[in-house]
Amino acid sequence: MFDPTSTLPLPPLLEPRAMFDGYRIIREIHGSSRSHIYLAVDAQTEETVALKIPSIDLRDNQAYLKRFLMEEWIARRIDSPYVLKPRSRSTRRNYLYVATEFVEGQTLRQWMLDNPRPDLETVRRIIEQIATGLRAFHRMEMLHQDLRPDNVLIDKTGTAKIIDFGSVRVAGVAEAAPRSADAEILGTVQYTAPEYFLGQGGSPRSDMFSLAAICYQMLTGHLPYGAQLAKIRGRSDAWKLRYRPAIDAERGIPGWIDGALRKALHPDPIKRHEDMSEFVFELRNPNPAYLSTRITPLLERNPLMFWKLTSAALACAVVVLLALLHAR
Repeated sequence: MFDPTSTLPLPPLLEPRAMFDGYRIIREIHGSSRSHIYLAVDAQTEETVALKIPSIDLRDNQAYLKRFLMEEWIARRIDSPYVLKPRSRSTRRNYLYVATEFVEGQTLRQWMLDNPRPDLETVRRIIEQIATGLRAFHRMEMLHQDLRPDNVLIDKTGTAKIIDFGSVRVAGVAEAAPRSADAEILGTVQYTAPEYFLGQGGSPRSDMFSLAAICYQMLTGHLPYGAQLAKIRGRSDAWKLRYRPAIDAERGIPGWIDGALRKALHPDPIKRHEDMSEFVFELRNPNPAYLSTRITPLLERNPLMFWKLTSAALACAVVVLLALLHAR
């Protein structure tokens, strides 16, 4: 599956107005330690495309190059309007790179910065589109494993598209690879499901965890576990994760939405929703189980306020005791 492409030479960094393998380079779209992406035009068809070339810093990393080789193979097997599509050419390719459709828009990360307080319906629509894209991976027995706001594009029509397949796990291919005692965590820590840190491997529920983390962040402006995920070293650390409720009267986040998020973000994958569609359904349809009249304790709703009030109460108690001692 990889042999023909793996013999291709690695391309140089590209410059605007240069001709490269039949493409006219317009400009660099994105550059990072993981890859370089350029806006280009096919000289034959005049079609605008995005060209992705391997990172200069990782060209000696065989595991990275193997994942890069997989990206186009994966993209050609996914058929969804919410997943980035590859572009093929009739002429022979002379370098190692990936050509895809060019999506004019912005990353979900930038969209969130531009829209810090989106309404619930807008969040639902975006999450539903991403979920549909993820299900296309799952139907092909693939896991994305690195779903985060930077790996979702929002085009000018408001359509979401999942991008970057460098961390995708393909059933069969993954099982055939030799297992390492220290398996690399390919996803971004803040959005990675706890089971990956425990060396358990992932499942569709792991991608759902990442999707729920994005949904939570879009609604609240922060992450459900903050920096706690990065500190997981064993099972006991995972069970210590404290979920911060998303209920916010000012933002209009009802308790039943928080209930759906809490379940999808449970540290134990067995206790999450069985299927992505169940989570998406509960974002629109109140689950009676989440409509309890129980008042959420202040410690859960706002830990900072709880400890501030506790400290103030203790300070008052100390003042009263000192006054009583002085009166004697």
